[in-house]
Amino acid sequence: MKLSMKPAIAALVLAAPSFAFASEFDIDSAHSGAQFSVKHLMVSNVRGAFSKVTGKANIDEKDITKSTVEASIDATTVNTNEPKRDEHLRGADFFDTAKYPTITFKSTKVEKAGENLKVTGDLTLHGVTKPVVLNVEGFTTESKDPWGNTKRGGTATTKINRKDFGLAWNAALETGGVAVGEEVSITLDLELNKKQAAPAAAAPAKAAPAKSAKDTK
Repeated sequence: MKLSMKPAIAALVLAAPSFAFASEFDIDSAHSGAQFSVKHLMVSNVRGAFSKVTGKANIDEKDITKSTVEASIDATTVNTNEPKRDEHLRGADFFDTAKYPTITFKSTKVEKAGENLKVTGDLTLHGVTKPVVLNVEGFTTESKDPWGNTKRGGTATTKINRKDFGLAWNAALETGGVAVGEEVSITLDLELNKKQAAPAAAAPAKAAPAKSAKDTK
């Protein structure tokens, strides 16, 4: 009796996991960055940046909401164009980079928001992990650079209260108010490189058949 393999093959195709449609990307550190802005002396904004952002994304081409992203920021690279302030930010009053050298984000949910995306995830800063929502704009389709690399990119923004993460230092002003605002605006500009598929392993060479006693005569 012959058994048809078609139903079994069809079942395997239907049961294939979503990652079969996913592409892996690495964050291009040379073309990515993280910026922040916070109110200073109640009258202006101080802006700063972190120069080293690494991580990866798994982008589902069939259903973008099944995608994931992880990012890591080197907190020691903080730069506000004022060396003394940067030293203070790296110290125990703020980021305390000797204990907490990295800031991380790991997505838990991706949702469509019109033409943009809303990415919920866990932000770990100063040893404290809290859920945050990133609003992702300009998420591009794949494109090729002049060297043949496949690229995607986007800009993510969010706001946090620094006190929620234990960054509570402040100084009262004689005129009222405080030196540093509590709300921090964060922007991530990310450029992604698609990982190249690993070359298929060559099939092992077939061993030559052993010669029989008859062949040696």
